[in-house]
Amino acid sequence: MSSSTLKPPTPTEAQKERYLPLGKIEPNSTKYFSSCLLGGIVACGPTHTAVTPLDLVKCRRQVDPKIYSGNFQAWRSIFKAEGVRGVFFGWSPTFVGYSFQGAGKYGLYEVFKYLYGDRLAPNMNRTLVFLGASASAEFFADIFLCPFEAIKVRMQTTLPPYANNMREGWSRVTAKEGIAGLYKGLVPLWGRQIPYTMCKFATFEEAVKMIYKVTGKPKESFGSGTQTAVSFLGGYIAGVACAVVSHPADVMVSKLNSDRKGAYPHGQLNPEIVS
Repeated sequence: MSSSTLKPPTPTEAQKERYLPLGKIEPNSTKYFSSCLLGGIVACGPTHTAVTPLDLVKCRRQVDPKIYSGNFQAWRSIFKAEGVRGVFFGWSPTFVGYSFQGAGKYGLYEVFKYLYGDRLAPNMNRTLVFLGASASAEFFADIFLCPFEAIKVRMQTTLPPYANNMREGWSRVTAKEGIAGLYKGLVPLWGRQIPYTMCKFATFEEAVKMIYKVTGKPKESFGSGTQTAVSFLGGYIAGVACAVVSHPADVMVSKLNSDRKGAYPHGQLNPEIVS
């Protein structure tokens, strides 16, 4: 028997695609990075918009701790006075801003992870790669987010409202303070989001790795449903860790972007908080 008969048949392109980790998307290809960017939009824009009621109360209580006695009391009060629209007030800059931020966060993270880990320093510790890539991605993602975050916070923390919608808010800020007014909270936003994202991605990557290690089986041996469940669990673990890391800077973002002349029904804003 000739040696040529011992060689396995050359796989077709369709067969190669079938065995790629992401189906028909080749890792670190243009299609892969574009898919991550799109995934970031879907992951961040709608989800942040869905929790607008919680974010609304959080921002108001950060600026004036005495405005509400608790979250449920706040929602009842807002709903009674303004209805559903009031509870979801600020949803439009939230949706646009966090869609942009998600595109930058998840899209650029994979780009920088490939650049740092595969091209520039292939022998670098993987956790350091995750930390560096996530910090770099979030740096640019926050530049996209910052103008919309500034408008959102001003809308949510001022009564009567600083603006009734995103377009009106943008016009008012730029007319009075120029484009710089939209970016005055950028540094504390970096202080909140960069440690948050570094903690999130590094913890997520390590948590997922540990979960599969505990099972004693490689990731590829599990179905898509189980892999998704592992990703959710890893994301939950990472979310708890990074929320603790980012909270102090989150308070500062709300304070710096709030309208200092606004007044709530319960009284003036605490001057010690907004000064």
